[in-house]
Amino acid sequence: MRIGLLGTGPWAQMVHAPALGAHDGLDFVGVWGRRPAAAKELADRHSIRAYDDVDALLAEVDAVAVALPPAVQAELAAHAARAGCHLLLDKPVATTVDDGRAVVEAARGAGVASVVFFTTRFQSAPEAWITEQAGRDGWFVGRAQWLGALFSGDNPFAASPWRREKGALWDVGPHALSVLLPVLGDVTGVAAAARGPEDTVHAVLHHATGASSTLTLSLTAPPAAAGATVELRGTAGVTALPAGSEGALPAFARAADALLAAAGSGRPHPCDAAFGLRVTEILASVEDTLGTQ
Repeated sequence: MRIGLLGTGPWAQMVHAPALGAHDGLDFVGVWGRRPAAAKELADRHSIRAYDDVDALLAEVDAVAVALPPAVQAELAAHAARAGCHLLLDKPVATTVDDGRAVVEAARGAGVASVVFFTTRFQSAPEAWITEQAGRDGWFVGRAQWLGALFSGDNPFAASPWRREKGALWDVGPHALSVLLPVLGDVTGVAAAARGPEDTVHAVLHHATGASSTLTLSLTAPPAAAGATVELRGTAGVTALPAGSEGALPAFARAADALLAAAGSGRPHPCDAAFGLRVTEILASVEDTLGTQ
């Protein structure tokens, strides 16, 4: 499968481009970015072509990987789908329901496959744990804490305008939901939401299985307090999400494997654009609840 990359930022440089270039099942053709000089620099590093015109790149590939801010991603993903390209997307798919729905409708209309890179879902130990817990009944409550210290030290994502604007709800909220939803079921209602220090958000969710869950999300936690925890309690006892030890590069390679499988079989992956849209809908509901305070 011939694949192109849309985006040239830190995530594209650190994960997307190296993983695409090393993948045996992909022919990494080229890169397009909003900053042509950055696209050329990244292309030269990987001995591929930098495209000034995104349509020229779309015309020469079977799929695109997207490493762009969500609002930009949504518009270009829908455009790429209409051009017949399979989609390897980043989370969140979009930060508005309308934008997320446009991506899903474009992908369905064109008959292309899609996979959203929720990092935890493509790490082997966490994914095995999620699959095991999803096969058990009787979950009573879940708790997800996703606490980052993004703006401390020299984090390469600290300068991200969309993360500063949208905060933890939209940056790490998708990770938490990607773990909880397969186990506890779809969210049927946002029971409560409240703001904490700086960008911290707390939310209480009702799930289709009858379980409830709590989210605590932040990008502004003290470095000593940062970390991610997901705990489930029910008739099976208490269990916690194991840490992923493999890093983002192997996880992204598995996401690429998933896209190849979905494109070849025609069967949607559990983390497709439709799942990404559902995550967007839930986060938008939490945001709406916060707005009523």
